[in-house]
Amino acid sequence: MSPKLRFKVFASRLLRYFFQGLLILAPIGITALTLYWAFVTIDNIIPKELIPEGASFSFLKYKGVGFAAVLLLIIGVGYLSSSFIIGRIFDLFDHLLERTPFIKYIYTSIKDVFDAFVGEKKKFDHPVLVQIYGVDVWEMGFITQADVSNFGLEGYMAVYVPHAYAITGKVFMVPKDRVKALTNVSAGEAMKFAVSGGVTNI
Repeated sequence: MSPKLRFKVFASRLLRYFFQGLLILAPIGITALTLYWAFVTIDNIIPKELIPEGASFSFLKYKGVGFAAVLLLIIGVGYLSSSFIIGRIFDLFDHLLERTPFIKYIYTSIKDVFDAFVGEKKKFDHPVLVQIYGVDVWEMGFITQADVSNFGLEGYMAVYVPHAYAITGKVFMVPKDRVKALTNVSAGEAMKFAVSGGVTNI
């Protein structure tokens, strides 16, 4: 084998090993960076630079304490909201924000999104196949409203179609006969399939 051919074989193997390593390390690295970013962002919610030296609560300056404090705060609020009296106070505050001009549009939109994912009124738990662009083309989606007659659309429903490799999506009002329920696929598997661009097996 000539030196030139030997070099080409070596370079080809090196490139193959590079992509194999990238395939293994990229998902791990991106996941680790995402978790690190979330940790640092939450940990820095408490402005450490404003905590004076020697203060009784100066321990909040340590890395990770802010994250733990926010976590405990969330758990504490969740626990308190389950009691009758405190729960009524939270409901009153919630009602006040929903009635405050301008703020209500921001607050209710964010609240509805969180409710859709983790609340009692989960919306993304009915995966479907929906025909939008043609009778032979199906898209993965989730029923968010089974009836949209209040928009003047009788026999239609609202279907949310997530975008691939993004956290965004679109809502389509489609006739009910163009929606096919997915009974053998879980909501999580359907979302993973749609967001991954269809490369994930379900």
